[in-house]
Amino acid sequence: MRILKKRLWIVLLVVVIATITTAVFNKYNYRPVYQASTKVIVNKTVELEQLGKEQMDLGSMAYSIRLIDTYKEIIRTPAIMEKVVQRYPDLRLSPGELSQIINVQSINNTQVMTISVRDLSYERAMQVANAVTAVFQTEIPKIMKVNNIEILHNAEAKENPMPINEKSNLYVFISAFVALIFALGVVLLLEFMDDTLKSEYDITQTMGLELLASVPEMKKSQFKSLKQTRPRSQGGEIAYATVEN
Repeated sequence: MRILKKRLWIVLLVVVIATITTAVFNKYNYRPVYQASTKVIVNKTVELEQLGKEQMDLGSMAYSIRLIDTYKEIIRTPAIMEKVVQRYPDLRLSPGELSQIINVQSINNTQVMTISVRDLSYERAMQVANAVTAVFQTEIPKIMKVNNIEILHNAEAKENPMPINEKSNLYVFISAFVALIFALGVVLLLEFMDDTLKSEYDITQTMGLELLASVPEMKKSQFKSLKQTRPRSQGGEIAYATVEN
């Protein structure tokens, strides 16, 4: 506590600078990210020539659920991505860029599959999600020779979409905590490296001498008070010797 009290200004200065810097960085570098998603259902695998004659059973449902893993990989391949680029040039995205912003997930071991897209613009994310879903539905019959994809829900326009990465002060608190630990380490290091003599104990331990007398430090306020109350002699003022540090 003595060390911290003596160098408290260092700790406060480091913490304040780190906190303000992080807060300003978060404010001016925050970029909202929006997400739009569609949902499709994978039905029983039906060959094109048998379309309309199919029957649903538990075995076919389990097979459809396992088939989703295959569709997750197919949807990211150039067979789908290149078709999206060709049919929707207004998106201005390459197949590689499309593959990076698309996320495909199955919902709790069901036949429902979610295709979500993240982008700095909600409108663009919506357009990409709908475009990929539409191309995926039309291309699967050509790739797998089956027609078992139905669109349940397309991404819809919103007046005030909410970003998925809302502003958070978590990084500010983390920065302040790390700065506090760093400042405490610096203070302890400075104290460890300081080899000056500060007390009577330091002198006796370092030099091996006994203390005979000490001159206390007098503050300016105490010195002024002493001058105002000092006695006067008949021949004049009494002279005082002062020592200032």
